[in-house]
Amino acid sequence: METRSAFESTSTSIIETNKVLKNTYFLLAMTLAFSAAVAGVSMALNLPHPGIIIMLVGFYGLLFAIHKTANSPLGLVLTFAFTGFLGYTLGPILNMFISNGAGDVIVLALGGTAMTFFGLSAYVLTTKKDMSFLSGMMVAGFVVLLVAVIANLFLQLPALSLAISAMFILFSSAAILYQTSEIIHGGEKNYILATITLYVSIYNIFVSLLNILGAFSGDD
Repeated sequence: METRSAFESTSTSIIETNKVLKNTYFLLAMTLAFSAAVAGVSMALNLPHPGIIIMLVGFYGLLFAIHKTANSPLGLVLTFAFTGFLGYTLGPILNMFISNGAGDVIVLALGGTAMTFFGLSAYVLTTKKDMSFLSGMMVAGFVVLLVAVIANLFLQLPALSLAISAMFILFSSAAILYQTSEIIHGGEKNYILATITLYVSIYNIFVSLLNILGAFSGDD
């Protein structure tokens, strides 16, 4: 009886994990498509960038609201509001690159972001490795990033800006590895929160690659 009970418990756990994984990737695909559509509208209307203050308030405000409502239908609504807002912020950035004749940089950044995400996700999904050890390093990395970003608000150093972009890519890559691992090992049971983590990681990698590739292309 104990063996049967353990087997049933394991089977239930696997089913729940697969459900979270399936829902996460489905919602992620939907939010990426929605975000891209909003970015397209933002570009077409040539909307201005909201600015650093509105960007931070919108980002962290919506993020806080999502964490508070992640177990309710409102959480889904706020998830699309959040990803739509970030999509809107991409419009002015992409228009800047296009107006500077650097459309190829956008294509390269998109390709690099896709390869990074699918490569990291595939690695964890195929090897089933536990990436929980990244948790501590990510906390340390977040502190370093925060200090660097604040410092560059005053220093405005191009080299530091590129270094920050590189650190964002590394941090976001670690977040993808960690979050995917958490899902398949049952550590993350809320697909909305999992989706948000993966979406923000993809967004950060894309914007950071734009910054780095734009600088080296000489069009920044």
